[in-house]
Amino acid sequence: MLHVELLAYTPEPEKTVACAAKLCYASADIGTVMEGLTEEKTASFLDMLGEIGHESPIEHASFTFGIEGVSRSLLAQITRHRIASYSVQSQRYVREDDFEFVLPPEIEGIPEAKEEFLQAMVEDARHYERLTALLKEKHRKEFLAQGEDEKSAARKAEKKAIEDARFVLPNACATKMICTMNARSLMNFFTHRCCNRAQWEIRELATQMLREVKAVAPHLFQKAGPPCLRGGCPEGKMSCGLPQEVRKKFEAL
Repeated sequence: MLHVELLAYTPEPEKTVACAAKLCYASADIGTVMEGLTEEKTASFLDMLGEIGHESPIEHASFTFGIEGVSRSLLAQITRHRIASYSVQSQRYVREDDFEFVLPPEIEGIPEAKEEFLQAMVEDARHYERLTALLKEKHRKEFLAQGEDEKSAARKAEKKAIEDARFVLPNACATKMICTMNARSLMNFFTHRCCNRAQWEIRELATQMLREVKAVAPHLFQKAGPPCLRGGCPEGKMSCGLPQEVRKKFEAL
C-alpha cells in the first residue's frame, strides 16, 4: 500500500523563503535579514512572490520524503522530474523473494482480470527464483575455481545472480525510495501530477505529498495543486471537465 512520510525539511521553510525574498527587495544585510519576519510579514512576502511570479526564492526550502508501496512503473514516471534527488532500493543488491506488488484498481475491480494478474505475479516470482538459482550455481562454481571459500563464493554468486534475474520482474513490483525536492520543483510536480489527467498511482502519491508539506508550510503551498485551482484548465479538449470537484477536493486537503 502506498505510504508517504515527510522525513525532513528546511527549518522554518516559509520564513527561509521570505528571508530570501526580503534580501532581494529590501535594504537588508545578512546579519539582519531575518529580523522582523513575523508570521504576517512572512505571509506578505510569500504572497508577493506569487503575485509577481518570482519563483527562485522558494528554491531555498527543500523537503525530503520517504515513499514505499509504489510500483517500478511509478519510479519511471517520478524520475522524469529531474530537479530532485532520489535514492531507490536496489533490485541489484536486494533480493526480491516473494516480492510485493501494486495491483491497479481497474484490474482489481474485475474478478477475472484480478485472477489473471495474480497468476502472472506468481509466475514472475517463480521465474525469478528459478533464474536466481541457476545463475547462482554457475557463478558459485566460477568463484570457487578462482580460489574463493564456499561462504564467500555463495555470497558473491547470489549478488551476481540477482543482477540478471531481476530482468524478469514486472513493472508492478513494489519499491521504496527517498525523494528530496525544493519547493519550486514540488510546485511543478504538484501542477502536473495532482491533475486528474495524471496516471492514478502518481496522482495519489502527489496528493499525499502535498498533504504532508501543507501541514508544515501551509501558506507556501496554499495554491499548490493542479492548474485549475489557479485558473482555467490548460488541457483543452483533454480536460477532465470537473474543475469544481477538483477545487473542493484540494480545498479540503
